Amino acid sequence: MTNRLWAYLTLLATLAFLGSYFIVPGFNGFEPSQFPNRIEHPPVQPAGYAFSIWGLIYVWLFVAAVVGAVRRADDPDWADFRPWITLSLAIGATWLPVASVSPLLSIPVIFVMMAAALKALFSVGVTDRWLQQAPVAIYAGWLTAAAFVGLGVVMGGYGLLPPTPAALVCLVMALAVALVVQYRLHRAPEYGVTVIWALVGVIVQNTGPLNAAVAGLSILGIVAILGLRSTDTE
Repeated sequence: MTNRLWAYLTLLATLAFLGSYFIVPGFNGFEPSQFPNRIEHPPVQPAGYAFSIWGLIYVWLFVAAVVGAVRRADDPDWADFRPWITLSLAIGATWLPVASVSPLLSIPVIFVMMAAALKALFSVGVTDRWLQQAPVAIYAGWLTAAAFVGLGVVMGGYGLLPPTPAALVCLVMALAVALVVQYRLHRAPEYGVTVIWALVGVIVQNTGPLNAAVAGLSILGIVAILGLRSTDTE
């Protein structure tokens, strides 16, 4: 496909992704009633305010897609990441409707979204940083957190593990992915900052009552991500 066609497909996928919000508005995580084991406050899930980052993600991706289609449609520096972000957003357009009906089915969907977003992040060009790298990095960072949060909630809700062990297992996996990505991609600190945003939300969720294990692991994760800034891999 030509660069111009991919630019238009990216814009179309972005509009579909934004449109899904209006189909299922106000989604702030799975509801306890969606699971056999009702857990009112899953320890792996960030406090509700943390989900407000979706507003920033939606707006930034939309602006980037519009500028990309109008002013950078034929720019080869924008070419490599477009198929991957288009794939992630096109699949993402189905995620909210699926999650509202079946949390279990939504897990493989969000992991494919995450994988495609990460591939897009590693493929972004070097120009127009605030329209290529930044929105993709924030989107990929939030998906890294959200995919493993969703997995942890589902594991606890279906009784595969008690809530706190499920949270710890999934936080370890999320941090493993986040640390590898941030270590290999120093030029995209927005990714790590977004993961930290999610971890702060997890800490807030686990302070009343205090869940020392989950809050403590989240703090260690924040320290580890920040510590990567002292290394140089690029």
